[in-house]
Amino acid sequence: MISLDETDRKILRRLQADAGLSVQAVADAVGLSLSPCWRRIKRLREEGAIAGQVTLVDQRAVGLTLTALANVSLTDHHDETVTAFERALAGWEEVLECHAVTGDRDYFLRILAPDMEAYERFLSQKLLKEPCVASVNSRFSLRRVKYTTALPV
Repeated sequence: MISLDETDRKILRRLQADAGLSVQAVADAVGLSLSPCWRRIKRLREEGAIAGQVTLVDQRAVGLTLTALANVSLTDHHDETVTAFERALAGWEEVLECHAVTGDRDYFLRILAPDMEAYERFLSQKLLKEPCVASVNSRFSLRRVKYTTALPV
């Protein structure tokens, strides 16, 4: 774990809100001069607190209107089975998140698709074609109530 002081946390909060801010804008927002702020950001990157920068794309604006939440059960829990599933999953661009979970299922997936037909194609042509998949239970999001990428630092 990385040691963070309150100034580091302020910097991270500002950059999570807008990664495109200039170092000067971040420095002004957190009460530092340019050079110390730049050094802190550089250290945060080097230590792994800042893992990268991305552009967030609105899923509806690009036609991905269906969000499916799928629980997946595997045929067994052997290392080879888990590895095969996770290897296949890595190539499926429709899957935005995958969590290995406890309980009566093995994985929880968040999947985006343009519509129900596209999701059905993903399900039948990719997910259920994997020999290691025993079952899939899908639910569909009616609306997103809360969404954030910002961590509570």
